[in-house]
Amino acid sequence: MGRVEIAPVAGRRELEAFVALPYELHRRDPCFTPPLRRDVRAQLDSSRNPFFRHAVRELFLARCEGRVSGRIAAIHDAAHERVHADGAGFFGFFETSFDPAVADALLQAAAAFLRARGCLRLRGPVSPSINDEAGLLVDGFTTPSVVMMPHNPAYYPPLVEGAGLRKLKDLLAFENTADPPPERLLQATAVVEKRYGITTRPLEMRRFPQEVELVQRLFNTSWQGNWGAVPLDDAEIAQLARQLRPVLVPELVIFAEARGEPIGFAAAIPDMNVALRANPSGRLFPGILKVLWARRSITRLRVVLLGILPEWRGRGVDALLYRRIWENGRARGFSWAEAGWVLEDNHAMINALQRMGFRAYKTYRVYERAL
Repeated sequence: MGRVEIAPVAGRRELEAFVALPYELHRRDPCFTPPLRRDVRAQLDSSRNPFFRHAVRELFLARCEGRVSGRIAAIHDAAHERVHADGAGFFGFFETSFDPAVADALLQAAAAFLRARGCLRLRGPVSPSINDEAGLLVDGFTTPSVVMMPHNPAYYPPLVEGAGLRKLKDLLAFENTADPPPERLLQATAVVEKRYGITTRPLEMRRFPQEVELVQRLFNTSWQGNWGAVPLDDAEIAQLARQLRPVLVPELVIFAEARGEPIGFAAAIPDMNVALRANPSGRLFPGILKVLWARRSITRLRVVLLGILPEWRGRGVDALLYRRIWENGRARGFSWAEAGWVLEDNHAMINALQRMGFRAYKTYRVYERAL
């Protein structure tokens, strides 16, 4: 390859080049899912994405001999620093050709931007936050990507490691194809219901704003203190609700209650990536018609959110929530589910999923290096 040139994205034309690069790089990868370009633009738009009310970003393009060959975003999140005070700055939206010089130059550009803002370490990828797509795929390259989870070629991890980054944390994804639920799960959750007086109910769409507020409260309380976790503020949870509402199946969002008080929830959504792969260009028109048609045949789910109040952990509430999603999903024709991600050292959750018949089938890695 020729000389690598790195420059910040300036103007609409370069932003379009930034958005377009993955479609070119991965067009022959059958496991790559082309997102709608409109959605990527909105995610990157600092005036529209509420995440950027407390974060700043700089986008960079790499060119070799005038051709775009890589991209990266440098992200400094003040909310993360308030919660964790670890001096971390982040990189995300990382894409590159098979060229160590390009990958190294991109990561150096992100590091320089973050160092100038006082960050002490470069961490990622997160795109743009831990509550969005997180980690670099390091195992499971032959399986298709699932909604709201990243995908990348097998050559990405060696390039990142060659640029001096090392493993910080692995995130695991689990799959399940069992039908029906294991008898031991049915028996165990029946005991949980009786012993603790727990009831479950689905999402009530007629009370959607109140239900969203409840999800926010349960999620933020449940995840408080977890590795990398940053609370979702009002604007962020409202945006997430707007994004998910068109694909929500109320019976796949389950709340657990004890004596009438909410103690946890789990939410699964259809794997819209199945439909998005029918639109390789990622363009809204006429591609959206193909997506809507393909959506009718989705039989895959992803459990995207799970939260149990701390005082109720270890009592089988998570298993009860999974059982309800499992049963309701099967009743609606869903035959496969992904759960995750789960931190590699969250042994309680990993053991619970394995007892329910799930198996780890993908690993995503968050990297870090000192600045």
